[in-house]
Amino acid sequence: MGKLFSAALLVLWAGTDVSAAELKIGFVNVARLLERAPQAEKAKKELEREFAPRDKKLVAEQKEIKQLEEKLGKDAAIMSDEEKQKLDREIIARKREAKRLQDEFREDFNLRRNEELTQLQKEIFEAIQSLAKEEHFDLLLTDGVVYASDAIDVTSKVEKKLEQSFKR
Repeated sequence: MGKLFSAALLVLWAGTDVSAAELKIGFVNVARLLERAPQAEKAKKELEREFAPRDKKLVAEQKEIKQLEEKLGKDAAIMSDEEKQKLDREIIARKREAKRLQDEFREDFNLRRNEELTQLQKEIFEAIQSLAKEEHFDLLLTDGVVYASDAIDVTSKVEKKLEQSFKR
């Protein structure tokens, strides 16, 4: 990775008449922005609000199934074979349905989370591009950087841009 980066910088420098001292290079920690941006917090709260009712129903169903299992274990000795079989079939059917609902919930949640993540990544990318143009950067790097000094780390500036666009 380091050799590739060095080669890219050499090509950049060789292709222009600009000296190394005149290049303006910066680094943006996208992972930090994905955690701290107000848009990320809003998306998280929106997902919680949207999926909390279904999650509560799933938890309640699991408790009911557990109660039925406890009842079967506790009262099996005094139940008729027919009652035991009926309760056992009900438990199996409810477990099967609960698993289906849980899988559906997980799929729906993952789809929505990915939608929110895609939107957040788009906003971050736009904020990075905007900063690069406003401050006349020649090169802004993100992922795959092994080290970036604080002098070129402009993540906080991008974070401020995201906060400003969030307030609008």
